[in-house]
Amino acid sequence: MGLIKEFKEFALKGNFFDMAIGVVIGGAFGTIVTSLIKDIIMPVVSLPGNVDFTKSLIVLKENAADPAKSITLNYGAFVTVLINFLILAFVLFLVVKMYNAARKKFEAEKPAPAPAGPTADQKLLMEIRDLLAKR
Repeated sequence: MGLIKEFKEFALKGNFFDMAIGVVIGGAFGTIVTSLIKDIIMPVVSLPGNVDFTKSLIVLKENAADPAKSITLNYGAFVTVLINFLILAFVLFLVVKMYNAARKKFEAEKPAPAPAGPTADQKLLMEIRDLLAKR
């Protein structure tokens, strides 16, 4: 029973749920960024030369009988993935930059915490001081 109890404590911790929510939101955000890259940015990138990088390849060994079985080096797919990665990294950089700016602004707006009052030891020492001052 100890293992089940430990798992229950682990699963019900706030950090576990925060992480799970982060994974779900991250997946959704990844889908949005992928669509942004594929559907909006890549058409603009290929606009000047009307180039579709994904179809760029070098034929290493051609099979005349069945062209589908030819051996090709599909460098265009790699270039597309590389460009997607660079765009994704830049978008994530901008998101983190905006998050940090918002966090700094929010922290600056927070009032400073009130100073803590004297501890019990400090109160006792102040009473002793005051008694000694009266003598």
